[in-house]
Amino acid sequence: MGKLDGRVVIVTGAARGQGEQEARLFVAEGARVVVADVIDDQGEALAKELGALYVHLDVSREEDWRSAVAATKDAYGRVDGLVNNAGILRFNSLVDTPLDEFQRILQVNQVGVFLGIKTVAPEIAAAGGGTIVNTASYTGLTGMAYVGAYSASKHAIIGLTRVAALELAARNIRVNAVCPGAIDTAMSNPALLDPEADSEKAARGIDALYRKVVPLGRIGKPEEVARLVLFLTSQEDSAYITGQPFVIDGGWLAGVSII
Repeated sequence: MGKLDGRVVIVTGAARGQGEQEARLFVAEGARVVVADVIDDQGEALAKELGALYVHLDVSREEDWRSAVAATKDAYGRVDGLVNNAGILRFNSLVDTPLDEFQRILQVNQVGVFLGIKTVAPEIAAAGGGTIVNTASYTGLTGMAYVGAYSASKHAIIGLTRVAALELAARNIRVNAVCPGAIDTAMSNPALLDPEADSEKAARGIDALYRKVVPLGRIGKPEEVARLVLFLTSQEDSAYITGQPFVIDGGWLAGVSII
């Protein structure tokens, strides 16, 4: 018996990275997964491999959300869960961040989560209840230089999570957030997406950095985040948990060692 047997769960940003690992784990645990992304080629290939449904979904567009939900119901009849995983990151000093860049990050990260909750929660309620897990960040609980727009959006996601948990509890929907630190994906190492870049050299540099700042001495794995999301999506394992941010950062947020 899988932890998600019979559940229908939409995972956004599922073509690669954390979302991909969440989709893989959820299918292994018995869920019928909807792989949602804007990276159609990778998303379609993953869905075919997993026996899942792929939908094109730009999370910043309300009409895309409506289409994704309609496709999910056509295929599976209902929706039981949502993982709002999609997000983007740009590095820039706050005073040098163009307004359109700031707004684009908020539109994808923050508005995308809002639209996901707004569109999918009524369907989850109609199915008898379920779960929503939002991907926030370590930077949603503290500051980090040069990622001001990203940090602002992730702080907002934690606020949305708490409000949604309060408003949706009576409809038997639990809403929580995961707050990853540095995770070994293309978001942490953009060189992985550049065929001309030395991604291995970049990875070594990133690894050296996080050995210094993370108490556990390493960057996190997307599979580790996926297991936390599974815990929060399970109707048994986390049945009495809602409205909470869960940090998964190797101890980074705990503080700084000067020795």
